[in-house]
Amino acid sequence: MLKVKLFDKKVRDEFFKYASGITGAITAYVLFWDIPDECKTLAGITCILLLLGIYAFVWYRANKLTSIDLTVDGTTVTIMAGDIFSQPGLKAIAFNEYFDTQVDEKIIASRSLNGIFINKHLNRDLAELDEHIANYRFEREDMISVNEERSSGKKQRYQLGTICVWQDYLLTAFARFSEHNEARLTMAEYLTFLINFWDRVNRVYAMESVSVPIFGSGITRIKEHRGISDEELLKIMLWTFRVSEMRFSYPAKLTIVIHQDKIKKINLFDLKSSKNGL
Repeated sequence: MLKVKLFDKKVRDEFFKYASGITGAITAYVLFWDIPDECKTLAGITCILLLLGIYAFVWYRANKLTSIDLTVDGTTVTIMAGDIFSQPGLKAIAFNEYFDTQVDEKIIASRSLNGIFINKHLNRDLAELDEHIANYRFEREDMISVNEERSSGKKQRYQLGTICVWQDYLLTAFARFSEHNEARLTMAEYLTFLINFWDRVNRVYAMESVSVPIFGSGITRIKEHRGISDEELLKIMLWTFRVSEMRFSYPAKLTIVIHQDKIKKINLFDLKSSKNGL
C-alpha cells in the first residue's frame, strides 16, 4: 500500500531541494568549462536519469519511513514503529477508568496492550499490582466516585488521564466503561484524557523519557468517530501535547510507538514535512 502518491506536493518539494543543488553545481561547472559537442547529448541524458533517480529515491523513502523525529517547542518527539515494551524509560499503558486488571475477554481483552502487559510483562503477582493501585497516593481530584452497582471488576472510578506509577510503567485511566463493559469515549472525553494525561506526566516523569502508544488505536470506541484513523489520532495527540504545558528536558524525550502492523497506514513523511507534525 502506497501512503505517499507519486506526485505528492511534499515529495516534489523535497526533490526540488536536491535538484536545485545539482543543477546549481552543473551551472557553475559549465561557466568555467565547456562540454564537448559530442558529449552534450550523453551529459543531458545522464542528468535527466540522475534527476529521475533522485525523485524515485525520495518517493520510495517517503513510503518506507518507519521513524521520524520532530521538535515540539524544544521537546524531541520520536514517532516510530516498534514494541513499546522494549523502550527505555517510562512506558504508558492505558487502563479503563476503574484500573481493572481482570483479563477475561470481557473487562480486558488479552490481545489489547493492557492485556498483554498484565499477561506477559507484569513480572509480579497480580494481587501485588491490585494492592499497589488500591494504596497508591492519587490526587484527591483523581478519585471521582464509587460505583457500588458494578457487578464485576473494581468499583472506584478515576478521572480520565489519572496516572498510577508502577515500576517503569505509567498506568493511566483512559476509557469510560459502559454497563456492558464496553470501552467508549466521546471526542470531548478523548481530548480531556490527553490534556490531563500530559499534565500528570509532567508531574511524575522525573527527567526520564516516556513512551506512549497511539491512544484510541485499539478496541476503544470513540463515539460518533468510528472512522477516525490512527494517523488522525496521532495528530490529535501531537496537538494536545503542543498546547499542554508538558515539556521534556534534554536528554529526556517523548516517543510515540506504533505497532508494526499499523505503520503501513500512517504517512510519517507528511508528518515530518509539516511543522510540529501538524
